[in-house]
Amino acid sequence: MLNDFAKLETFLMVIKGKSFSKASAKLGISQPAVTQQIKFIEEYLGTKVVDRKKNGIILTKEGEDLYRIATRLEKAILSSEKDLLKIINKDFTFSIGSSNAIGNYILPNYLGEIKKRINNNIYMNVALSAEVIDQLEDKKIDLALVESPVFRDGITYREWVVDELVVFSNQPIKKHLSADDLLCFDWICRDENSHTRKLTSEAFEEMEVQCSNFNVLGILGSPTAIKEAIMFADRNSERPIVSVMSRHVIAQELKEGRLFEARLKNYKLERSFYIAYLKDRKHDAFVDNVVTFLLSINKI
Repeated sequence: MLNDFAKLETFLMVIKGKSFSKASAKLGISQPAVTQQIKFIEEYLGTKVVDRKKNGIILTKEGEDLYRIATRLEKAILSSEKDLLKIINKDFTFSIGSSNAIGNYILPNYLGEIKKRINNNIYMNVALSAEVIDQLEDKKIDLALVESPVFRDGITYREWVVDELVVFSNQPIKKHLSADDLLCFDWICRDENSHTRKLTSEAFEEMEVQCSNFNVLGILGSPTAIKEAIMFADRNSERPIVSVMSRHVIAQELKEGRLFEARLKNYKLERSFYIAYLKDRKHDAFVDNVVTFLLSINKI
């Protein structure tokens, strides 16, 4: 079994996430496949390693021993991968395509570390999720980071970071907004092709809010443009100007008190960001190294 670390990686992911379904999403494989791999490990060792309880996953005594061994192996493999990259290293530029919120507000914080890990230059291109996946299919980029998993054959998708969308304004507004509250604002909206716009529209439909009744001041294609437009709007206007945005985009302004956030009453606007790469590059050392690093980031 030691010559097939994939099964041990699945075991580690199950334990770290305390869930078979979360391991499935993180690894980009089906839940039955996760179950089958854990079953293989137990049959190989001749003992149970996990117990599935209502409140999550519990390790057996043998499972705890295996977890310690697998953790040591994982660290050794990661260290060895760095050495392998030095051997196969070649002068090239690793290209990453990302959607707006990720490319402008998350990824820049980690480009230095990614460059260090693969010992090569990084090129980053920001576009809509669908456009980024097109670039991946056309092999114009090596890796995609997207807000919406635009599923295509031949591409592996790994669930990455959970993002929350919030209503925001440059003046204080109620913390939890009802359908009636939404009609009391002036709106700046994202363009119809954006994933943010689609998720927001679905939420409003569930709240039985007619967007056609909104007073829309403008429609912009960039989250940065929307943020700037609202930040520099009149703070004393009788009707607050609002939009819906990823918290990652406005995190600094919220912290500094320059913007204010609110959530929809009884509704949480959440989505997952995804890492995507071509299936035929599953064993590519550079892609694998970058993906492993991104998945290791516990808090963004």
